[in-house]
Amino acid sequence: MIFREKLKLLRNENHLTQEGLAEKLSVSRQAVSKWESGTGYPETEKMLELSKMFNVSLDYLLLDDEYLAEKKESNPQSVARSYNGKIAIMSFDKSNVINCISVKGSKILASAKNEPSYILIGIDKITFWGEHSTILGFYVNAEDIQKEVAAINEAIAEGEYSYKLQYAADVEYMGLFAQPKLKKKE
Repeated sequence: MIFREKLKLLRNENHLTQEGLAEKLSVSRQAVSKWESGTGYPETEKMLELSKMFNVSLDYLLLDDEYLAEKKESNPQSVARSYNGKIAIMSFDKSNVINCISVKGSKILASAKNEPSYILIGIDKITFWGEHSTILGFYVNAEDIQKEVAAINEAIAEGEYSYKLQYAADVEYMGLFAQPKLKKKE
């Protein structure tokens, strides 16, 4: 699917007419019609508004599905996205429940021997300034974070509204700069 098809699908899923969407975005109905026919594109500001309004990423709006699939195939277990809503995930320290629209795994550069090597980040919204994210969990190795993201993807595919981390490492913050350290097994 390409942008014009995704826009029409999202508009219909949200029970909006072209006129209704135009009103919400302060544009003409003709502008929305052009976007959906593929003869024009919204300005960046309007694209950001669409992303927020429909709770989808700009990647989802702008990139065709084939490219997204290739991107996912080349890095299969590093990102999970909920296109039709959010999935609630409790952070590793059980201090926050994040309503995630997506999660991303990332390598921690220069981690020490007793520190985790990967983090899982939850994105709960996209603003003009970028993604708003929270650390969900820490991981010892790539295999654990890949299993976690795969399990989150599965939960999203099954329509789950919440997910409990299964593969995160136990950590504690230590030192002057509150570095995450792996808890010693007793």
